[in-house]
Amino acid sequence: MSDYRRNRVPGGTYFFTVNLLDRQSRLLVERIDLLRDAVRHVKHRRPFHIDAWVVLPDHLHAVWTLPEDDADYSGRWREIKKAFAKALPETEWRSPVRLKNGERGIWQRRFWEHTIRDEADYAAHLDYAHINPVKHGWVERVADWPHSSFHRAVVQGIYPADWAAAPEDLAAGERVESAG
Repeated sequence: MSDYRRNRVPGGTYFFTVNLLDRQSRLLVERIDLLRDAVRHVKHRRPFHIDAWVVLPDHLHAVWTLPEDDADYSGRWREIKKAFAKALPETEWRSPVRLKNGERGIWQRRFWEHTIRDEADYAAHLDYAHINPVKHGWVERVADWPHSSFHRAVVQGIYPADWAAAPEDLAAGERVESAG
């Protein structure tokens, strides 16, 4: 097993990518109601601030800020993934290892996280999350994707409603991805 360590900063702000195991699935948007319920439930019990969120059919991106004395984003993701999976009927294929361990075959086991370093990093990751539906070809304009905090950000005056409406604006998303 690898010696994988996550960066943990109490009260930190983090960018996440969380994937379904079946990358051809549309489960996250088809059952967005269950995902929202899972997030709401976990957020009520273990508060965190959602700075940005976009849900695509097979993966999601989020930017969270944790409470000042708290760095346990892994526990929150575990609870969200578990609550979502428990709300679904057990119809997915599961490997012998997952069966043996009593695991569902909904989510990839791990997720990707990045600790936000400064305001420029924060802005770049918000842009990346919000432009993702355009990058993956689900819509032509960011404003056309319904499962995104972009709409809230427009109301708050963070983005204009027509932000990233032109294909050349995809560079905002590519900038963050290449920085890894």
